Amino acid sequence: TKKFARFNQSGFEPETRPSFCIVQQSSHIKMISDFKKIGIGLTAFGMGFTFLGVLLLFDKGLLAMGNVMFLSGVALIIGAQRSVRFFFTKKRWKGTSMFFGGMTLVLIGWPFIGMFVEAFGFVNLFGDFFPVAISFMRGMPVIGNILNIPVIRDLIDKYFGPEKLPV
Repeated sequence: TKKFARFNQSGFEPETRPSFCIVQQSSHIKMISDFKKIGIGLTAFGMGFTFLGVLLLFDKGLLAMGNVMFLSGVALIIGAQRSVRFFFTKKRWKGTSMFFGGMTLVLIGWPFIGMFVEAFGFVNLFGDFFPVAISFMRGMPVIGNILNIPVIRDLIDKYFGPEKLPV
């Protein structure tokens, strides 16, 4: 057991907790704002609705809701100004135009073609983040075991290998 200080009405008094409880007593704790929490939820729901829309034979209502939720979630996570800077930089114009063009095709009623165009734009926009995401997922308990199976590991390393990490 470890001793930790706990604040109550009479001041600080020691408290005993089991050693498996980790309490960080640092003033450098970074809190997540409510906007970012809502943005994470909207992004997750957007990806879920998009997945369900594809699973249910390209249902345009679910795909459109997923697109709107995903974009609004990204804007809440990183902020409106940074979102505009991310999407509308000169080097990302192809990915942005394909991504938003695919969203437009989904909204006007061509979900099958729109999702392929949107997927191409998504890969062009967010492709730089894939190696970082894969290295993060390799450290996760269940997904990491699957990604470290030799055949899958070799296939992933061929396309998103450690030498392609931006760091």
